[in-house]
Amino acid sequence: MKGYITNELGTITVDPDVLAKYAGTVAVGCFGIVGMAALGMKDGLVHLLKRENLARGIQVSVSEDNHIVFQFHIIVAYGVSLQAVTENLLHNVKYEVEAFSGMTVDRINIYIEGVRVID
Repeated sequence: MKGYITNELGTITVDPDVLAKYAGTVAVGCFGIVGMAALGMKDGLVHLLKRENLARGIQVSVSEDNHIVFQFHIIVAYGVSLQAVTENLLHNVKYEVEAFSGMTVDRINIYIEGVRVID
């Protein structure tokens, strides 16, 4: 389902893919996140997505009452606190997406799919 923003001039329809791309850009800017992950269907291997494919690591659903639920599949940096990384992601994405879209983020589920050593 698509999201919407209504004002006195009309209604703006927001595709969930737009929300996924925006949220993905916010997410990779968060401390400790190396990138978004895409799971290989055949082999179960986790692949790090390039910046232009960030939305493939995020699932978005918009409810009938225009509330957003995100499912993030992320790869984190080795040696970071998972709690610190996920709390940072939760707060940043919720704040930025709500400011960007005017819609309410109800839930953000995070799936840590891998760990990478970064230089």
